[in-house]
Amino acid sequence: MAEESSDLAKTNERTPETSLVGIGSNTPQPVKKLYYANFDPGPLKLTTDIPGVLLDFNYGVRIQVPEGNYHVRFIDKDTNTILYDAPISKAIATSTKKYYINFRVELYKDGVLIYAHDLNLKGRNVHMKYPVGTLGDIMAWFPYAREFQKKHGCQVYCSMSEELEALFKPAYPELKFIKPDTTPDDCYATYYMGIFFPANDRNHQPVDFRIVGLHKNIPYMLGLDAVEHRPILTPSKEKPEVKEPYVCIAAQATSQAKYWNNPAGWLETVAYLKSLGYRVLCIDKEKCHGVGRHWNTIPYGAEDFTGNRPLQDRVNMLSHADFFIGLSSGLSWLAWGAGIPVIMISGFSLPVNEFYTPYRIINYHVCNGCWTDSSEEFVHSDFAWCPRHANTEREFECSRFISAGQVIQNINRLMADYDLDPKATPPKRRKQLQTAKGGTTHA
Repeated sequence: MAEESSDLAKTNERTPETSLVGIGSNTPQPVKKLYYANFDPGPLKLTTDIPGVLLDFNYGVRIQVPEGNYHVRFIDKDTNTILYDAPISKAIATSTKKYYINFRVELYKDGVLIYAHDLNLKGRNVHMKYPVGTLGDIMAWFPYAREFQKKHGCQVYCSMSEELEALFKPAYPELKFIKPDTTPDDCYATYYMGIFFPANDRNHQPVDFRIVGLHKNIPYMLGLDAVEHRPILTPSKEKPEVKEPYVCIAAQATSQAKYWNNPAGWLETVAYLKSLGYRVLCIDKEKCHGVGRHWNTIPYGAEDFTGNRPLQDRVNMLSHADFFIGLSSGLSWLAWGAGIPVIMISGFSLPVNEFYTPYRIINYHVCNGCWTDSSEEFVHSDFAWCPRHANTEREFECSRFISAGQVIQNINRLMADYDLDPKATPPKRRKQLQTAKGGTTHA
């Protein structure tokens, strides 16, 4: 279960069949021609006590050995499993498993053990590499960087877009942030955060994310307890942009299966919210979005706060909203990070896929859960992906049969839980959460 290369300058590059979500070109083209990620850990630099032998964990374990009668062994200490055991000379040996493993490396020469190293992250520089161009995924995965640092006592460097860095930095001073495609000096280990396709790829993830959930794929990859952690996002402004009581909604998504495909759903829900005394603010990036025969517009009756506004502005607006209504998409994860109640509407995924909210809406009486079905493989290039009922009268029935009435019931329950009344004098508003620390929610 390891690879050996005689080319010491060789880089590791993903094939199109095992690609990382959220990285790469958005231009429609055959999936097999897309390279979503190029895993290039760079040359080995960390020396050992043995002349000519270099070792690091920057894309699995990697050991470089000079010419000679050498033999290398990789061991998973937690399972007491020998993962690789083979002769080596003037080559690099690297494990096929690229996620966190509690490795032991043994090197023999002429049959005698001359070097052994147990993975020890304490005080070391560790790189968490996040994809660029995705929002909800990063919200789901980021909190585990701090959990990893707390467990191992290492210095974690997170590479991500500068806008997301600005969101996380105030609440995570113990972490360091670097730009995408950069690497910290003296990097001892690198872990690539993501969900990998095909979903049965077990070299980059130890479990099937369709079964354990989008966010919990990461603790399994990092050897952490699979406990949900909410990201901590803090508003930069104390005063709200909108003074009247309001609710934020987001109706757009990256795949038609994610949409609320009931044609009357948003119409009736927005009208009901307004009858309660709320302003309804749509905070999607796009006012109109779609591909081919599927196009989706801002819900009728909602106020247009769409546009490519900074994410910090969105956090500020969300933090002062009484609650949020959205889909299984990025802005729902952002609202969760902002610490406000979220009503989530999704039929294509089962609730295990997302963070816990008591206001999760799904209709189990119709087809549902294709995204979380281990027999179905999501096709990124197909915006109209509906694997079981495409081009039939049952297409997207998972969300078409979610009624406005079901959503309204959850609105009423949420308002009762938080004692909200926008028509009261003065209005009964939600109290802002203290979000400086914490974040653990549900297992």
